[in-house]
Amino acid sequence: MTALSYQNGMAAIHLEMPDTVPRTEYSAEFHWDLVNKVTGSNVNEHSGAKAQSDASNAFINAWDYGFFWDILTHNQIFGDKRTKMGHAEYQQGGVDYSNEVSALFEDPEDVYDCDMYELYGARDKNTLTAEYDEHYDARCARGQDAVQMTGIYVTCMSGMIEMLGWDTLLAAAGIDSGAFGAFVNRYAAWIQQYFDALAKSKSPVVMVHDDIAWSSGAFLHPDFYRAYIFPNYKKLLRPLHEAGKKILFTSDGDFTMFIDDIAACGVNGFVMEPLTDMAYVAEKYGKTHAFVGNADTGVLLMGGKADIEAEVKRCMRIGKKYPGFFLAVGNHIPANTPVDNVLYYDEIYRKLAKR
Repeated sequence: MTALSYQNGMAAIHLEMPDTVPRTEYSAEFHWDLVNKVTGSNVNEHSGAKAQSDASNAFINAWDYGFFWDILTHNQIFGDKRTKMGHAEYQQGGVDYSNEVSALFEDPEDVYDCDMYELYGARDKNTLTAEYDEHYDARCARGQDAVQMTGIYVTCMSGMIEMLGWDTLLAAAGIDSGAFGAFVNRYAAWIQQYFDALAKSKSPVVMVHDDIAWSSGAFLHPDFYRAYIFPNYKKLLRPLHEAGKKILFTSDGDFTMFIDDIAACGVNGFVMEPLTDMAYVAEKYGKTHAFVGNADTGVLLMGGKADIEAEVKRCMRIGKKYPGFFLAVGNHIPANTPVDNVLYYDEIYRKLAKR
């Protein structure tokens, strides 16, 4: 494969059928044993930041990422005024493990009186736009031959998860769904300032992330999403549309039941885990939307070569005939994935990627 990753990625996002199916991956560039094998580097979780960054960038170019998934606005916007739920070990060496647990609200019903502007204040939109531009420029300066982006992680539901934690969120929604819905509206009105600023940024492609589902699907009644989540998406995304941005939407879990709702909000592409029905997305939206996925990371973790080949062929069978398809392993290639399995996945992808 030639180094046309950026061109292929941008073509797919614009639904201009590239000759090669582009791909992206998540976390593979931090799987140091894999990175070292592919690039000849010699880094690990204890190496300096520059050495790690250089090795990751070399890996991304070697693996021809069509785009690099990235956002700027995450839970840092809440400062210390958020719920901390701890974090299980995920990254190599367990460097991301945390047992810190604390709650922002002691009583779930206190959420109903929460004033977002009183709690967090307003931000200057020119300053926010400058921050998005700085983030985008820094990504472009890394020398990766891939479409770069900036974006927002805590769009709506994910923002409330970060603020409230699961226990408080589910209790508040269950005790009084109307009062909780009013809180959702206040959250969306507050986060709108970030979307307005993002719309003025120089990044032509933006990532909008919101975890709206578990592996079993919606964790609140679907009517609640349609009353309070998706109407707010339309408001949040409007300035991005008006600015001509290409909007990619990501959610964890199985959000198949909401594909039509999200499409109606005006996104340009879907990023999904294996649980979401990619065949449905392809058949209904493959000619009008980009879509990214959705090889099962569990197959790479525990399967043999025949399983891995079958999984890549499944994804290609669904997506290859559509102009905006990207192959990716959802939900990440973690550091405990056998290197030989990942390399074989890459080998099969390269064999099948040419149209």
